[in-house]
Amino acid sequence: MKTICQSIRKLNTEDDTRAFGLEIADALEPGDVVALIGDLGTGKTALTKYIAEGLGISEEINSPTFTIVKEYRSGRLPLYHFDVYRLGSGEELLDIGAEEMLDGDGVCVIEWADIVADVLPEDSMAVCLKYGENEGERIAEFL
Repeated sequence: MKTICQSIRKLNTEDDTRAFGLEIADALEPGDVVALIGDLGTGKTALTKYIAEGLGISEEINSPTFTIVKEYRSGRLPLYHFDVYRLGSGEELLDIGAEEMLDGDGVCVIEWADIVADVLPEDSMAVCLKYGENEGERIAEFL
């Protein structure tokens, strides 16, 4: 697993989430996979938006819940944004052709990655997002 910063980070504000996403984006290279794990509303899509911003992507980022994956090519690296909530297994992810993207020239950010963990590369960067103790606070932990 690729580690780019401290293993646990409190995200108290939107600015904290943005800084964290930009930091992740700065470290990304072709072929990297960012596996996001967390309950509904913990900030997976928000973090993905800031990773995309850090990659220089100009398109609006929203969750691909019904399409499973959206591709963005306007940044320094292509971004393949997956939301695998509706899938039942890693095998289903491979059935939609994700292997080419996982091994491709861009980076993959996968929301609900625990559902497909069995098919993700071993060196994926896994980030678990949890609710913090205070209103609006989130905890990001590298696994």
